[in-house]
Amino acid sequence: MDKVLENLEKIKAQIVPYTPKIVAVTKYFDERQIIKYYEIGFRDFGENRVLDAVEKMKKLPEEILKNSRFHFIGHLQSNKVKYAVGNFDLIHSVDTYKLAKAISLEAERKNVVQKILLQINNAGEKQKFGFSVEEIKKQFKSILELNSIKICGIMNIAPLNCPDEMLHKLFRNIKQINDDLQFEFGVELNQISMGMSNDFRIALEEGATIIRLGRILFE
Repeated sequence: MDKVLENLEKIKAQIVPYTPKIVAVTKYFDERQIIKYYEIGFRDFGENRVLDAVEKMKKLPEEILKNSRFHFIGHLQSNKVKYAVGNFDLIHSVDTYKLAKAISLEAERKNVVQKILLQINNAGEKQKFGFSVEEIKKQFKSILELNSIKICGIMNIAPLNCPDEMLHKLFRNIKQINDDLQFEFGVELNQISMGMSNDFRIALEEGATIIRLGRILFE
């Protein structure tokens, strides 16, 4: 735990003057480790396997469940929607209208409003999920009209081993897309989830409000 706290303090020093929400990526840890991280101050936890995460949550004390926020940051398959909705405070990775609709229908069934982010693949990587820039502009209105979801903003995963100059360009473009959607549709999109262990500093410079950190925190 001392090492994790030391890593966190180093990260906080590096991100001044920015004040993002730091999501601790705990996908490889069990509920006992999450309890320890909660005890030293973490409140936002990122998971990318729905069923594994739900099982962990079932084993956590009520206090931690009540005072923590769980973020789903992986690719969400349609057949896992029923497990994700209502268990995660924020689903970061909504990458199609079809998935958004399925989430809305499940949320309506459970009588909840599910908060989501729309994943944008602005680098055009074939191996990655997400709306293209053209798709998000065409489909945003239809997603906005779904009853039981709240679009809080957008999310991005940058290419691996991407030069800094290109990272700046891609992240800046994500911020611009977010601003354009707010202006065109008259909505408030106050969360931009971008930046991981390798590129969070650049993401913050370009407008990230949420960064997702794993390796740099826990190694």
